[in-house]
Amino acid sequence: MALKTTRWDVTEYLEDEEDIAEYLNAVIELDDPALLQAAIGDVAKARGMTKIAKDAGLGRESLYKSLSAQGNPSFATILKVLHALGTRISIQPEHVH
Repeated sequence: MALKTTRWDVTEYLEDEEDIAEYLNAVIELDDPALLQAAIGDVAKARGMTKIAKDAGLGRESLYKSLSAQGNPSFATILKVLHALGTRISIQPEHVH
């Protein structure tokens, strides 16, 4: 009997700002800007791309394009989207070994 699998979708598990912050912080730990961009896109989709675009003062299509794999959003766009998601960036010193 073949193993039956279903596609896992992170957007089904991002229920509140704390879930979102934990998810984005985990992705940041991987030091991969493209993965972080995709994760921000996941969160925006979970919250509703139209609502996030409106709250960020961006066009919906522009937001989709910016957060796509081919997108190259400005830092200002990322900050606007993070703010619309109810999150913010925090800078901490890197631990030196």
